[in-house]
Amino acid sequence: MTLAAGFLGGAASRLLPASVPFRYFGSAAAFHVLIWPALFAGADQLTGFRGGPGPVLAGLHLLTLGVLTTTAMGASAQLLPVATRRALAAVWPVKLVFWLTMPGMTALFVGMYRLDIAITIAGGSVTALGLVLFAALLADNLRRAGSLPVVAAYGWAALCCLLLLVILGLLLAVDYELGFLADHSAVALAHLVLGGFGFMGLLALGFSHVLVPMFALASSPPKTPSWAGFVLAVAAVVLGSAGALLDSRFVLSAAALFGIAAAAVHLWLMQHALATGMRKRLGLSFLLIRGSWAMLLATPLVGLLGLYGYLGPNGATLFGFLLFGGWLLTFLLGILQRILPFLASMHAGKSAGTPPRMSELAASAPLKLHAACHLLALAFIAAGIVADAAVLTQIGCVVGLFGALAFAAFTADILRRIFPVR
Repeated sequence: MTLAAGFLGGAASRLLPASVPFRYFGSAAAFHVLIWPALFAGADQLTGFRGGPGPVLAGLHLLTLGVLTTTAMGASAQLLPVATRRALAAVWPVKLVFWLTMPGMTALFVGMYRLDIAITIAGGSVTALGLVLFAALLADNLRRAGSLPVVAAYGWAALCCLLLLVILGLLLAVDYELGFLADHSAVALAHLVLGGFGFMGLLALGFSHVLVPMFALASSPPKTPSWAGFVLAVAAVVLGSAGALLDSRFVLSAAALFGIAAAAVHLWLMQHALATGMRKRLGLSFLLIRGSWAMLLATPLVGLLGLYGYLGPNGATLFGFLLFGGWLLTFLLGILQRILPFLASMHAGKSAGTPPRMSELAASAPLKLHAACHLLALAFIAAGIVADAAVLTQIGCVVGLFGALAFAAFTADILRRIFPVR
C-alpha cells in the first residue's frame, strides 16, 4: 500500500474547519507580497546585509515568520492530525495561535522597518507567546505520532529549535535597546541557524517524508537511511548553533560538512520516492521542489566556502539568501501549490459527497507566471549579492513582486471557491 492510501484513509473526519488552515495560508500569501517592497526599500543594504533593524530585517522576517512559519503553523495543524489519524482535541487553541501571532508579527515587522525598538519588542513578545502556544499544540500532535517515528523525531527536534529560537529572538530584540549581549552578531547567527536549518529546515525535511511519497504515490522512504539523514541533520544544527555562539570557524565548518551529508542523504531518499512512485508526471510544483533541493545542497556548501573567504565579502549574505529565499521559500511555495487545492478538494468533497478534481479548484496560469518570476527573482538577487550591485537586487525584487502577486491570485482563487460570496 502506498503512503498516500494510508495517509488519506478516513482523512475527511480529521479535517479542521476550512477557515482554520486557510486563514494561515491566506496570511502567508499576503506577507509574501510584502516581502519584495521591503527588500526593494533596503536594496542598498541587501547585497551585504549582516543584520540590524531596517527594511531588510523587516523583509527577512516577513519571509521567515510571515511566510515560512505561518505556513508551517497552518500545515502542521491540519496535516499532522490527518497523518497520525488522531483528530485535535479542540480547535480553539489553533485559532488563538493565529490571533496572537498575526497582530504580533505585524507589529514586529513595522517596528523593524521603522527602527522603532519599543514596537519591535512589543510585537516580538506577543509573537513569542503565540509561538509557545503553537509549540504546545505541536508537542501534543507529535506525542500521538507513533506511526510516523522519523517524522515525529524531526518534529520534536524542530520543536526544541523553535523554543530556543524564540528565546534568542527576544534577547536580540531587547539587546537593541539595552546592549547587554557580549556578541550580538554571534547570537544573531545562532538565531539564523536555529530558525533556518533548525525549526523550518527540520520541519521541511520531516514533512517531506510524508508529502513527497504521497504526491508521487510511493511507499514510505527506507527506514535506515531516513534515520541516518535525521542524525546528520540534527548534528549539523547543533554544531552550527554552537559554532555561531563560540565564534568557531572549525565548528562551523564541521556543521557545514554534516549539513552537506544530510542534504545528500535527503535528496537520495526523495529521488528514491520519485523513482519508485506510481505517479511520474508531477507538474509545475515539482519544478520548484526540485530547484529547492538543488539549493538545499548548495546552501551548506556556500556557507563553507564563505567561511574561508572564497566568495568575497558578501559570501555570508549569499548563504543566508540561499537558505531562506532559495531552499526554504522555493520548497514551501512548491508544496503549497499542491496542498492548497488538495485540502480544498477534501473540504469540497466533505460537503458535496464527491470531491472535485484539484485542477477544477485552481487556475494554472498564475502558477506558471509565479514560477517564472520566482526563479528569475532569485537569480537577479543572487547575482546582485555576488556583484554587490543594488540595481540587480532591485530588479529581482520587482520581478519577485509580480510572482508573489500571481501566487496571491492563485490563493485567492481557491479561497473564492471554498468560501463563495453569497
